Amino acid sequence: MKRSIIPALLILIIGSIGALDTNSYEFIDRLLLTTTAGGPRIIDDGVLFTAPSSYRSIGIAFAHEDFAQIHWFQKLMMPIDQGPPRENKKQPPPEYTDSGVLFFAYTPPESVRILEYRLIINGLWTIDPLNPLRREDRKTGLIYSAVSLPEVKRPLTVHDSPGGSLSFRYNAPPGETVTVAGDFNTWDPFMYELAETAPGRYSLTIPLPPGTYHYIFYHRGQRLTDPGNKKTVYNKYGEAVSEAVVK
Repeated sequence: MKRSIIPALLILIIGSIGALDTNSYEFIDRLLLTTTAGGPRIIDDGVLFTAPSSYRSIGIAFAHEDFAQIHWFQKLMMPIDQGPPRENKKQPPPEYTDSGVLFFAYTPPESVRILEYRLIINGLWTIDPLNPLRREDRKTGLIYSAVSLPEVKRPLTVHDSPGGSLSFRYNAPPGETVTVAGDFNTWDPFMYELAETAPGRYSLTIPLPPGTYHYIFYHRGQRLTDPGNKKTVYNKYGEAVSEAVVK
């Protein structure tokens, strides 16, 4: 059932999230398992904030943005499983129910190691009641909620390709298998395996004629867009794929 509702869930959430890879199964699984609001959760290179949907409205503002921008939480709506299609009858349109959770996902700048923030709950500025970690601004005396961010080894992406080719690069733990598939090999997930050129650094260069290409990585059985490539599009099946151009 879980995979059958992922496309519907993505349609509801995709407009409210920034650079965090919301198409990874890890992120989708976290959302699907979020039944109650809690403290901030670190996922990949981003942070997932949650709050009870009983709030009329809730926003978040960050110290590194001088609290000048308010990011608004979205309601997490969960599809209701209606079972398999019935014989000789069309499956009814999907129905959704309030999960009881509001959420916001955010990818901080690489230079930020302590993410300081305040919430705006029902129009009032406050600290995060679900996060015990707090810091005081000595100049203003204000108390901020905070998230300590781990060092993240960000994956590399397609770049520095010789003319007439695409160079794929990816970071992962040493000794693993990373492959790439795209419209250049009829989406075969086994044909092209990236070589581990250094511990945890994988790369592959494929000669290709000029044009626009779509591709995905396969790692640990997951189908992944390129985490380092901001150009993501959706194919005719509604699946996210990365896009690159050969000149």
